[in-house]
Amino acid sequence: MKNEHIIQVAFVGNPNCGKTTLFNALTGANLKVANWPGVTVEKKEGYTSYKGQKINLVDLPGIYSLTSYSIEEKVSRRCVMEDNIDVIVNVVDASSLERNLYLTMQLLELGKPVILAMNMMDVVKERGMEIDNHRLPEMLGHIPVVPVSARKRMGLNVLLHAVKHHYEEDVEEKVVVYSDSLEQKISSVEQRLHEKYPDLRYLRWTAVKLLEADEETLEEYSLDAPDILDRSYEKEIINQKYDYIEEVVEEVLFYKDSSKEGKTDKVDTLLTHPFWGVPVFLGIMAFVFFLTFTIGDALKGVFEVGLDMLLNGAGAFLAGLNASDWVISLVVDGVIAGVGGILTFLPNIFILFLALGILEDSGYMARVAYVMDGIMGRVGLSGKAFLPMVLGFGCTVPAVMATRTLEKEADRRRTMILTPFMSCSARLPIYVLFSSMFFPQHAAIAAFSLYVLGLLVAIVLAMILGKIKRGESAGSLLMELPEYKMPNARTIAIYVWEKVKDYLSKAGTTIFVASIVIWFILNFGIHGMVTDVQQSFGAVLGHWLEPVLAPAGLGLWQVAVALIAGLSAKEVVVSSMAVLFGISNINSAAGMTGMSTALGQFGFGAVNAYALMVFCLLYTPCMATIATIKKESNSWAFTLKLVVFQLLLAYVAAVVVFQVGSLIV
Repeated sequence: MKNEHIIQVAFVGNPNCGKTTLFNALTGANLKVANWPGVTVEKKEGYTSYKGQKINLVDLPGIYSLTSYSIEEKVSRRCVMEDNIDVIVNVVDASSLERNLYLTMQLLELGKPVILAMNMMDVVKERGMEIDNHRLPEMLGHIPVVPVSARKRMGLNVLLHAVKHHYEEDVEEKVVVYSDSLEQKISSVEQRLHEKYPDLRYLRWTAVKLLEADEETLEEYSLDAPDILDRSYEKEIINQKYDYIEEVVEEVLFYKDSSKEGKTDKVDTLLTHPFWGVPVFLGIMAFVFFLTFTIGDALKGVFEVGLDMLLNGAGAFLAGLNASDWVISLVVDGVIAGVGGILTFLPNIFILFLALGILEDSGYMARVAYVMDGIMGRVGLSGKAFLPMVLGFGCTVPAVMATRTLEKEADRRRTMILTPFMSCSARLPIYVLFSSMFFPQHAAIAAFSLYVLGLLVAIVLAMILGKIKRGESAGSLLMELPEYKMPNARTIAIYVWEKVKDYLSKAGTTIFVASIVIWFILNFGIHGMVTDVQQSFGAVLGHWLEPVLAPAGLGLWQVAVALIAGLSAKEVVVSSMAVLFGISNINSAAGMTGMSTALGQFGFGAVNAYALMVFCLLYTPCMATIATIKKESNSWAFTLKLVVFQLLLAYVAAVVVFQVGSLIV
């Protein structure tokens, strides 16, 4: 029976149309994320069911049309054309109907079942607009048109009902009727395509794309027809599509009160102001870090108490089992102290991601890229390159992956160089610990300064690279700024949970292994297990690096070992310091006092601490990021050069900070 078939649904729409929010509302936690075969573009899938019918949903990257330039656009196009996709749900921003319907027209030409999900109807009402949802489907070939609200979770069952019943229907390919001359050419190309490719499914679509001189189509379906394909007809096809869209809009959008200025427009007079936009952004981020420290530090006490109980309980339990001293030391001083010390920073991480999730879902982060477009243009990049850099505040791995939205390979590589200088969440525990220890009255300011410093370093470096690549011009940033909206609690909860889950997963894997390795190199030497840490492998390795790091104020062998360990994951710097100095609960008041006292005995003060944080900001990214850069660039040479460059830059910057700071303080 046909209802036993799992319906495969592709979610397609313009960027910022609410597509992912709608996808999350339908799938909830039933998500799995992987990469598309052969490329590193993220593939997000989820499943749901409606009246016993299983439905698998695929959330595609946001695109404006099926004429593909970037890797993500090519993947979206390839997916909707796959035979296993039964239904296309085209999510549109109903408040920007004319702009959204261009993609709709292209999807309809495929001849696949298309459902129009009209999102953001609340904005339509607010702006004094009314849309005739009965006339609209008639003008689009009688496709289902379903008003939905992803944020309010309205219309979801109606949408699933349409998916279940519409995927079986036969669909007419011809929706847009072009001029007689164009239709004649399309018909002629269709005939010759059928003769050469008798099994071709998307006949009209392919004919139109050949007339547009679409590169992918020309490569895949070569056709020797110079009498018909004598030039590109893309401009005429686009214009005639928009002519029809104008007819549709005039027919269905029959009321608009132009006196009502949207709230978005009013707010944007400040937030996207050419001058005030950047200070406002920096002020908002400063407030985020104020919350990260104040609320996060207030919550971390619960974790500190729990960690103390776990440390004492584990030690007593193992002693009761008559476990050997080295086993107790490994478990208590190595694993629990290392991993547990990192987990005490979870409240700070949670607050940071909660704030970033709210800013993203409200529509503000898109404004940041728009505001930065002018600055990025002056340094040889478009504002589009700033989008991956903003993602870098969360995690560098997806930020590097996001460079695939850039059309030019040169721009992608330049952005890959800049993105690691954004302070990812893995660096936050380092900033929290050393800012709280050495700048207790101004910890939030000290940490925030590092985020600003990373941004400034990236901009200056982009300017230098722009001078080197003088012949290349930056592309313009073309994007639709979404309406401001009340952040959706469900969407934010999913976003925060995914980030926290990644953090916990790292604590249970990378940091767990790193803590054991650190414990091992501190307790074993060339003659076996040692009682004097100075005879350990770690001390020997650290002492070799002491004279190299001394000009940067980091000439302690423990710091050297912690920085090496931090190559696995930046949080490991903190867990390694806990193990290296024997601090059981490093994020507690007692732990920080013990750590600052231990460091102070070696003359390690505030200037040293800031130099260390600068070094951790700029030096070689974690192994996961290095692997991602290699995949995205497909070049070991580029990746290794980047690793070495960042290491040298971090060293020089730390030396300058320490030497200049020592003269001032």
